[in-house]
Amino acid sequence: MELGIITLIILGFIILANSIKIINEYERGVVFRLGRLVGARGPGLIFLIPFIEKMVKVSLRTVTFDVTPQEVMTKDNVPIKINAVVWFRVLDPVKAVVEVENYQLSTMQIAQTTLRGVAGQLELDEILAEREKINHRLQQIIDEQTDPWGIKVSIVEIKEVELPDTMKRAMARQAEVERDRRAKIINAEGEYQAAQKLREAAEILSEVPLAIQLRYLQTATEIAAEKNSTLVFPIPIELFTSFVKKQEEK
Repeated sequence: MELGIITLIILGFIILANSIKIINEYERGVVFRLGRLVGARGPGLIFLIPFIEKMVKVSLRTVTFDVTPQEVMTKDNVPIKINAVVWFRVLDPVKAVVEVENYQLSTMQIAQTTLRGVAGQLELDEILAEREKINHRLQQIIDEQTDPWGIKVSIVEIKEVELPDTMKRAMARQAEVERDRRAKIINAEGEYQAAQKLREAAEILSEVPLAIQLRYLQTATEIAAEKNSTLVFPIPIELFTSFVKKQEEK
């Protein structure tokens, strides 16, 4: 008799222990009663009717996962491998349990197909140069598709774009040619600006002929300061003008 009572007490404790559940602050418990949805409970201590109610825990924290590298043919027929990182969280735990079997796996699959679809519609230069725009577009598409499941996709970031070796070499040559082109343009612009300044200087000096000699003397002074042994000193032609006139008069 006593053994039966002890057994019943132990069995009661086991049932009671299985009926009391603790839900953390970042979790919610979706409760089903005889297969019918009751609603979400928590956080804190909740009590389930033994053998009648069943609970499924859902985390409300932000989840991060890597989209596996996808082989994509871009719009300009360049084969690449591209992967991304997705951040999402559950806003409605009831929908996340009732509307889809495995919301994490389903979100991952949608992210993969969306990444392939969007990358296949763009050219390689767009993928490399407009990542922020592409990230925003991916986030919008994935978020719209997962919204009926109570999922909020907050961020999608392209992580890496892997190019074929032949394409890398071609892009390196293109970048080198582009740098050479810019260098030639900058050099030509410098020559053009220098020619303009020299022309302006010549026009100013032509107004006063002696100014040319003064400019030469200033340059000679700078050369002499460097301790050169030879210095060429021109004599202004204007000094001989009077002498030539006297010779012509004779």
